[in-house]
Amino acid sequence: MSESLLEVKELCTYFHTDAGEVKAVNGVSFTLEAGKILGIVGESGSGKSVTAYSIMQILADNGRIASGEILYKGQDVAKYNKNQLKGFRGKVCSIIFQDPMTSLNPVFTIGNQLEEAILLHTDKNKEEARERAIEILTLVGVNEPEKRVKQYPHELSGGMRQRVMIAMALVCEPDILIADEPTTALDVTIQAQILELMQELQKKLGMAIILVTHDLGVIADMCDEIIVMYGGRVCERGNAEDIFYHPKHEYTKGLLRSIPSITNAKQKLIPIAGTPINLLSMPKGCAFCSRCDAAMKICLTEIPEEMRLSETHLASCWLNFKAKMEEGGTGK
Repeated sequence: MSESLLEVKELCTYFHTDAGEVKAVNGVSFTLEAGKILGIVGESGSGKSVTAYSIMQILADNGRIASGEILYKGQDVAKYNKNQLKGFRGKVCSIIFQDPMTSLNPVFTIGNQLEEAILLHTDKNKEEARERAIEILTLVGVNEPEKRVKQYPHELSGGMRQRVMIAMALVCEPDILIADEPTTALDVTIQAQILELMQELQKKLGMAIILVTHDLGVIADMCDEIIVMYGGRVCERGNAEDIFYHPKHEYTKGLLRSIPSITNAKQKLIPIAGTPINLLSMPKGCAFCSRCDAAMKICLTEIPEEMRLSETHLASCWLNFKAKMEEGGTGK
């Protein structure tokens, strides 16, 4: 049985604003096992990136973890002091941000930035750190690494910068890699290369990956488990077959309808009606009810619990309880 590296339990992350408290993450739970890839999917504002930042403890000043636990091998990361966090970030858990140009410092060379992480988290000297930087750049497919370490971020292409960001995240061989929309700023061809690279490195290094994205198509072949988030909550979770072929939440079905089909290119895409939820005024019931064509009266007032549909598949939707009751079950 795989070892549980990370357990997130009932995580609630809130942000204080002049307009009120934003409940960006509201009761999220999941388990990440060693060597596995977990996908977190949802549109902008669903809470997926805030979940990732909560794990890394890199929230904005007005953000706080209101309740819940983030357990790395049984220890709560949310209770770490500064020294413990210094050892956790980079060495144990690393993150690849969405835009490599804004994540890399424009006034330092690629080599300087890679070496800084190596010197901070290992006992290597300057010369050994330079060798390790060249080694990791080679590993992620950067051509002429000896030349690249002397260059500045603006001298590299977008795809090359993203490879550098992956190298920076992997340079200390962390147990967990969080990739926050790692291909958004790249064209389709480079996207495929970066995702393929991440899969190869995951198999080679044996690390666990949390892949955060808004695009279900990106993670179809990659993830061992997929979590679909909406309005700061998990609405459905399962493996790729569960999510893509047997979706049981209306939001997941809406996401799938909005993906272009390669088998029928002329088929009209169906967008999800309405606008994303306002996190300042969350409904009492299901967060998706105002945009759901199948919403019932109970959806407006009560939050549905997760129902287990199979060994791997769970969903939080009142329609599943209704179907269970109509079949003569208990609804539990």
